[in-house]
Amino acid sequence: MVTAVVVSLASTLIAVTSPSYSSSFLTKLRSAHSLRLSFAVTHLCSRRGKLMAHTLAQANLGLTRPSCIDAPKISFAAKELDAAEWKGDLLAVGVTVKDLAKDENSKFQNSVLKKLDSHLGGLLAEASSEEDFTGKSGQSTVVRLPGLGSKRVGLFGLGQSALSTEAFQGLGEAAAAAAKAVQAGDIAIVLASSEGISAKSNTASAIASGTVLGIYEDNRYKSESKKSVLKSVEILGLGTGPEVEKKLKYAEDVTSGIIFGKELVNSPANVLTPGKLAEEASKIASTYSDVLSANVLNEEQCKELKMGSYLAVAAASANPPHFIHLIYKPPGGPAKVKLGLVGKGLTFDSGGYNIKTGPGCSVELMKFDMGGSAAILGAAKAIAQIKPPGVEVHFIVAACENMISGTGMRPGDIVTASNGKTIEVNNTDAEGRLTLADALVYACNQGVDKIVDLATLTGACVVALGPSIAGVFTPSDDLAKEVFAASEISGEKFWRLPLEESYWETMKSGIADMLNTGGRAGGSINAALFLKQFVDEKVQWMHIDMAGPVWNDKKRTATGFGVSTLVEWVQKNSS
Repeated sequence: MVTAVVVSLASTLIAVTSPSYSSSFLTKLRSAHSLRLSFAVTHLCSRRGKLMAHTLAQANLGLTRPSCIDAPKISFAAKELDAAEWKGDLLAVGVTVKDLAKDENSKFQNSVLKKLDSHLGGLLAEASSEEDFTGKSGQSTVVRLPGLGSKRVGLFGLGQSALSTEAFQGLGEAAAAAAKAVQAGDIAIVLASSEGISAKSNTASAIASGTVLGIYEDNRYKSESKKSVLKSVEILGLGTGPEVEKKLKYAEDVTSGIIFGKELVNSPANVLTPGKLAEEASKIASTYSDVLSANVLNEEQCKELKMGSYLAVAAASANPPHFIHLIYKPPGGPAKVKLGLVGKGLTFDSGGYNIKTGPGCSVELMKFDMGGSAAILGAAKAIAQIKPPGVEVHFIVAACENMISGTGMRPGDIVTASNGKTIEVNNTDAEGRLTLADALVYACNQGVDKIVDLATLTGACVVALGPSIAGVFTPSDDLAKEVFAASEISGEKFWRLPLEESYWETMKSGIADMLNTGGRAGGSINAALFLKQFVDEKVQWMHIDMAGPVWNDKKRTATGFGVSTLVEWVQKNSS
């Protein structure tokens, strides 16, 4: 029996021609008939009784326009088929260290490997020995051998055991990388052993999502790019039928959200301004208008809501702030629970007057300071496609830039948040928490039951947990259990850190309600304690500091971190 599941990556891999994925600002830039120099457009507005000028910067500053790239269409199929009988360009076999055990005659003991090797006269076992392939995670060897229907056989290491989502996603990514290297048009992926795997459909989904992300490259800003020729992927031995079909469709929806988030973070600040981020959010709502609606507040509307903390951060930029609010309402009836997802949306962070300088300041990467907003907008896209029942979700971003000018926020200034609390700004580079303060107040005013905020908030969290693990802060054990259960399925890494109330002493101001930074020690904890001041005590709240995993330094690209966990969490809250 064969159940074929066709997954069109036109909606997943930079498909600008697909209405479900095309970016409004990218489309506008690509369709321009000529390049135009950017001229300053100036208008006057009042800020605290003084006149100041805002220069509206053009989105194509530097004449940079993303390229239009045709997306490949790849079909996924789940099959129950003997791996030795499969015919195609590349057969990728996921193996653990245990799977590679051999008998006294140097023959594989694992049944799948043994059968494959018997068709090859022992050449696969010989090749694995000569290549010193032991099955460790990250190892791979691809050989072209006669005797099988497949042109190439690849062994991909899964480590000591393969029971985690991360391992199966890694297998998909490695197989995709190998397919690109040998220009394979069709591949099959099989596990040498599926012992201990209870939910095989989840495993198939993880492999599929890993393959999609492995084949994807963001080449929009390159003058030349090599196209993948991969057309089909078949997952063998993990079942067939409606359940697997549903999981593969789910993988398509989630990975489309992840890729959308990656592209937002990768887009430079001279292209992705606060206004263009708002356009992207509105485009999602327009595309999925059956379940999503958008409300974007301008600067004057934010003033009416007394968002002094957020607006102070935005004050120096030529690009005005945009406060983004998307609302997901489920089809088929009212929601039983209301969730809030709040993302930090600094499209660029110079540090302000506490300007980022010196080694390690990473000012050249501060386009990724909107990684939290990218995560929730990517989740919004995926959720709008999946349409989970019984849950209402509010996606909130206080988008702006933290720049430097005569109108900007200064160290020592006192700003007033929308809940009336006053903040003495002792560091203008601790700006993300100032924008989140008003965003959290706004989220609570929507009547949500639970809030998760995501932010590239502190370098201290990267020091504590490294580049791959996000820090989690919450006073709610129940909420922590929910999100960590979701992360087990998504494969993303989180670690819960304490909300040590005694540290709040370092955050107290002599002339205002609080400072925006405390002592150097425990910097990420102090930041979380600051955010806690703007959350209603009746609302379950979690803060996720994703400053580390938002970016892959080795690959020099965004990761799309947070999207899959958020989608899983929303799913767990749906009826």
